[in-house]
Amino acid sequence: MSIALHAQGLSKSYQSFKALDALHLEIPTGSIYGLLGPNGAGKTTFLRMVNQIIEPDSGSLHLHGEAMTPAHARQIGYLPEERGLYKKMKVGEQALYLAQLKGMAAAEAKSKLKEWFIRWELQSWWDKKVEELSKGQAQKIQFITTVLHQPKVLIFDEPFSGFDPVNAALIRDEMLRLHQEGSTIILSTHRMESVEELCSHIALINKGVKVLDGTVQDIREANRSNQYKLVFRGDAPSTWNIPAGVTASLTQRDARSGHQSVTFQAESPMASDLMSVLATQCQPISFEEVLPSMNDIFIQNVQA
Repeated sequence: MSIALHAQGLSKSYQSFKALDALHLEIPTGSIYGLLGPNGAGKTTFLRMVNQIIEPDSGSLHLHGEAMTPAHARQIGYLPEERGLYKKMKVGEQALYLAQLKGMAAAEAKSKLKEWFIRWELQSWWDKKVEELSKGQAQKIQFITTVLHQPKVLIFDEPFSGFDPVNAALIRDEMLRLHQEGSTIILSTHRMESVEELCSHIALINKGVKVLDGTVQDIREANRSNQYKLVFRGDAPSTWNIPAGVTASLTQRDARSGHQSVTFQAESPMASDLMSVLATQCQPISFEEVLPSMNDIFIQNVQA
């Protein structure tokens, strides 16, 4: 597995507060990597180190196997949570300026910006000042300037904040397109539904320490709780005949389909045995193990 970004032993303290404590991360090339943690966990400190805004007290960062230097900044696109456009500058002028800071020639940058502005119906705002934009429009402009120079690694810090559902879907689709074209994406967010929808890998940081990391599927399976859901037709038996060590929840009926469902909690794994027992007591439609959501896993590990 090729590693796009390798953080080894990163530590950073601010007086007596330790923001990061020997953080080790390996972010696979071509992944959408969720960087998770509560407020104050150390995520922003890590992202600022990657962008070389601050330096670690100890540890190292490598981008595609090379020790990071200021020259690598052009290979990274960073959309910070705190948006930062100059309000008095014209929109097109500022977008062009930011593109040139990332090494793009003026003519190429202008051509690509025009394409983006037309596609996102922003062309009428080219000569207007940033302060005239709505919050959502300003965020779109900053998203465009983040990805325009086609960096190898893209970092999005709460990219959906402030967007309505339509524009949030637009940003999500653009992220998926960039991923399909080969970009490695680091997504820092508190929206666990976005993590489950988009991310292939995640790391959870709490109090400056990595709590867990791996693929989303592996982490969900590692935190399984032997919970199973049965959907069936017809009426439920008056009493479920279930093995010792298994409890059943209240049966629920779906108003649209008329199907019923019940969840079983077992003390140990027993999917096949439990299904065999239940199949004789109803007309089963589906039976599946219920894996914990990323939201459940986040809360469990942060509060531990």
